[in-house]
Amino acid sequence: MGTGESCGRFTGRMWRVSMNSREGNSHMSDTNKASLTDSDPLAEGKTDSDHAPSSLDLVHSLEGRRWIRRTATEMAVSGIVGLFASFVLSIEAWQLAQDSSTRFSCDISAVLSCSAVAQSWQATLLGFPNAFLGILFETVVLAVSVALIAGVRFPRWYMLCVEALYSVGLFFALWLFSQSYFVLHVLCPWCLLITVTTTLVWAGLTRINIRQGIVPVPDFIRRMVHMGMDWAVTGLFLFILAAMVFARYGVYLLM
Repeated sequence: MGTGESCGRFTGRMWRVSMNSREGNSHMSDTNKASLTDSDPLAEGKTDSDHAPSSLDLVHSLEGRRWIRRTATEMAVSGIVGLFASFVLSIEAWQLAQDSSTRFSCDISAVLSCSAVAQSWQATLLGFPNAFLGILFETVVLAVSVALIAGVRFPRWYMLCVEALYSVGLFFALWLFSQSYFVLHVLCPWCLLITVTTTLVWAGLTRINIRQGIVPVPDFIRRMVHMGMDWAVTGLFLFILAAMVFARYGVYLLM
């Protein structure tokens, strides 16, 4: 009886272990199926096409890249022109430092004169020729423009820094224009050109930053930029500057 009873107990234990093992395997199987269902879109009745970008998204992406390259190219062209003008003004400042009686080809009249503006205190506001700052600003924006044309995507903080730097450059250019127009009553042709190119570069840079959501602006401004209406604003601004010059000086520009 002792031996039979021991065998019975042993058989009962083995049966319980077998049942527990089956229940554990069944639970693990259900868990694995659930995890596969959650992670595999095909198990949920989804196909790869549900997760792949649509053709419309791809078109918008391609158009966006083309648009950025086109705007960056416009910025690069304006930057090259502005850089050339800054180099010319830097050379003239160096020549004037050697001989204050030097006259340049841009000394067209009493109203249009590079040397007259270059000899004013406004031309060396920080203790050195302002044209050196122009070289700095244009070099930075040229590097960014070429990189954007090549398809480089800068981090948000970097583009914000470039936006802030060039906003300072635009403010400085407009301040110099106001000083020439209201205080000195003499205009520098190269300075006027830099004012135009700086405005165009800043407009292009700001356009990119607004469309990419880097610079926070109200919704109506974002819609205007997406519709291309910012070009009209830039053109109107430059037209106002030109109208101010011709309204005040007119025929005296060449006399």
